Amino acid sequence: MPVQCSNCVQRRAVLKRPKTGHSLCKDCFFWAFEEEIHQTIVSAGLFNRGETVAIGASGGKDSTVLAHVMKVLNERYDYGLNLLLLSVDEGITGYRDDSLETVKRNQQQYELPLKIVSYEELYGWTMDAIVKQVGLKNNCTFCGVFRRQALDRGAMMLKVDKICTGHNADDVAETVLMNVLRGDIARLRRCTAISTASEGEGAIPRCKPLKYAYEKEIVLYAYFKKLDYFSTECIYSPNAYRGHARAFLKDLESIRPSSIIDVIHSGETLSVKDGVKMPVQGTCSRCGYISSQALCKSCVLLEGLNRGLPKLGIGKHHRLHGKILAQEPLTEQEEKKLKAVDF
Repeated sequence: MPVQCSNCVQRRAVLKRPKTGHSLCKDCFFWAFEEEIHQTIVSAGLFNRGETVAIGASGGKDSTVLAHVMKVLNERYDYGLNLLLLSVDEGITGYRDDSLETVKRNQQQYELPLKIVSYEELYGWTMDAIVKQVGLKNNCTFCGVFRRQALDRGAMMLKVDKICTGHNADDVAETVLMNVLRGDIARLRRCTAISTASEGEGAIPRCKPLKYAYEKEIVLYAYFKKLDYFSTECIYSPNAYRGHARAFLKDLESIRPSSIIDVIHSGETLSVKDGVKMPVQGTCSRCGYISSQALCKSCVLLEGLNRGLPKLGIGKHHRLHGKILAQEPLTEQEEKKLKAVDF
């Protein structure tokens, strides 16, 4: 027997919401999904009228849904925002070049300006070249650090007021778990923040309008709206540490669907006891980007690549920052240790 929509009680339900368990028709699901994101934006005060906001666009489901919903809500509730798309080309043949074609189609579909910045243009390296040197074990570290800074640099070129990214509830919960497992107190404190305030000269605030949206519901929204998105996983990510946290979270969700939000709320309410030493945010001596060390992670990773010492930015090598800044040669023992890459 067909199940009626539990909201309008007029149309036939086409889905059961993973987040709430409600049976809804398409129109009621669209409205509920969009309204929840609107409430997230309003309650957190993410935007101010007249701001220029860059939407981080990768061509994947999250950023495509984010761009679509931001455009819809901006018009429906008259946010008064100037929206544009910002993409990063990491230089991954057979993956990013294809996904950027999707972004270009999204630009036409949503009639939003598009800016693409590339690793090759900013750093002189592509991810294909980086993987050839470092292997598949730590390549995600390079990509994550470079992409974060590339987004900021692109945003600065566009002179935007804020960047909004497509991080969803699953992403935030995975990050909480990863930081707990790594014992990374500094990141654990800020990873659940829906908006990161500007820190340091030139830093642009970021926000996550999809913070409480389940990944499954994002997929359902994209499917029923027939949105144009790229669904292939990165060819270099099978060994990523995040994948293990994701698998664990999916197992939890299958037993208890509220696990995702529960993990996020746990992260939000955690506090650090008095007396615990926390990193002090400063700026990189070389590029001026925000950093708690003399050199930011991006500059250290780049230095390692350019010197043929790929492990320089992996792990804790802060004592070598002085030598790098002074452009002093490393000892034979230091070089040998930093060249020893496990493939």
